Amino acid sequence: MKFDAIIIGGGHNGLVTAFYLARAGLKVHICEARDIVGGACVTEEFAPGFRNSTASYTVSLLQDKVASDMNLAEHGLKIVLRPLNNFLPLDGDYLKVGPGVTEAEVARFSPKDAAALAPYDARLEVLADQMRRLALKTPPARGLKGMTALINQGWPLMGLKPEEHRDLFTLFTRSAREFLDGWFESDPIKAVLGFDSIVGHFASPDTPGSAYVLLHHVFGQVNGVKGAWGHAIGGMGAITQAMAAAVSEKGVSIGLEERVAKVNVAGGKACGVTLEDGRELEASIVASNAGPALLFRQLVDRSELPAEFARSMDGYATGSGTFRMNVALSELPEFSVLPGRGPHHGAGIIMAPSLDYMDRAYTGAKAYGWSAKPIVEMLIPSTLDDTLAPPGCHVASLFCQQFAPKLPDGQSWDDVRDKVADLIIDTVTAHAPNFKRSVIARQIHSPLDLERKFGLIGGDIFHGRISLDQLWAARPVLGHGDHRMPIKGLYLCGSGAHPGGGVTGAPGHNAAREILADRRFAFGRA
Repeated sequence: MKFDAIIIGGGHNGLVTAFYLARAGLKVHICEARDIVGGACVTEEFAPGFRNSTASYTVSLLQDKVASDMNLAEHGLKIVLRPLNNFLPLDGDYLKVGPGVTEAEVARFSPKDAAALAPYDARLEVLADQMRRLALKTPPARGLKGMTALINQGWPLMGLKPEEHRDLFTLFTRSAREFLDGWFESDPIKAVLGFDSIVGHFASPDTPGSAYVLLHHVFGQVNGVKGAWGHAIGGMGAITQAMAAAVSEKGVSIGLEERVAKVNVAGGKACGVTLEDGRELEASIVASNAGPALLFRQLVDRSELPAEFARSMDGYATGSGTFRMNVALSELPEFSVLPGRGPHHGAGIIMAPSLDYMDRAYTGAKAYGWSAKPIVEMLIPSTLDDTLAPPGCHVASLFCQQFAPKLPDGQSWDDVRDKVADLIIDTVTAHAPNFKRSVIARQIHSPLDLERKFGLIGGDIFHGRISLDQLWAARPVLGHGDHRMPIKGLYLCGSGAHPGGGVTGAPGHNAAREILADRRFAFGRA
């Protein structure tokens, strides 16, 4: 069967790429390995009557342009804001963070920190605007075109004030702790803000470069509110179901349970794919929503790659340190420090009271595979969305951080996943004593489960470490940040490309633009 373009993986970025290519008139086919479209951005029933976002679990970074172009609202997508951004239970106290409450809450711990919030937010917003500006730009590669892109994308940075330049440089090179210590003195606010620096990042908040990861998670927006976080009614799968409807309208075909075994190459050019069942699909364009590690270590024959590129891929860093659970609950958690139902149940509930706690969680996981006191963020989306659970019941997403992709001493995650899940349940129960007894069912995704189920090598939710050596023009490697891989006709359209992980749609949007530019150039020369 022959197509103009084949997309490997039906995750959200693959759907976005397919949409733009089909809108331009190409015959496009998506190969999705699972029996449901959406990749890691899906909603599934994990216990009778209980549905939840299986892997990705919250909305902020989805690009407005992508949502508008694909008419996602018209295809049923509705996103609502959290009533609070975050809730941090502490030993005998708590901190709430959100519009209208943060300053007063922080002042209980430090009036100095409360006064620093407005200038901190203003400074971070200036820097986040730079990230927003670059998100839908193609990073520079080699040649005159790359030099022009470098000038055009770098020139606006000259308009920053000296202190803004310093902070931007600090964010890319120093640790989250160093950056936050320059603004605040109290542990609770540094914990809430510093949590973003270790989301999907198997590192300590003391690790150089972790400050940028903090910035990566704040450049989004929801319903026009910058830096906000929200929930998609129906779960994260509502996003990809709306996208699937949009691509179907454009004539894109989606093959479920079509696992790609090999990218076919002839004469140095991609010419299609071979599926695990032996079928071959032909196309002159192959775009991979699968991450770089999966693509170049498993799907592309090494002999087809330049030696230096192959060596770079050998060293491509993956492993976000993520352990992901969903639980069905008979009742809401009752927090010892804030009893009763309230807006805090609709927040991102962070169980990691300080940067020191986060550092110990990382060092423990690095030494033993996981920490005795892990980092847990809990969301209870059923407080905002009654489609997810039976009346009176709830579902909770547990995003758990600092779990080694590979365990020491030859252990397998399959052998310890339930033990670790018990530890995570106990961690939440220490703050909400009724939690453990309210658990009806649970769905566990260890790093190994994330790899097997979603093709996330090392369980890496971002398709590769977000660090200075794997960002912008160097994502996935320097010289190929423009989505064009070293095999002609092979492109990278997933989170392993700029601007990185999260449900953004930006890599898919940008890859499609470059694919269409190459196609116009080829036809123009012909």
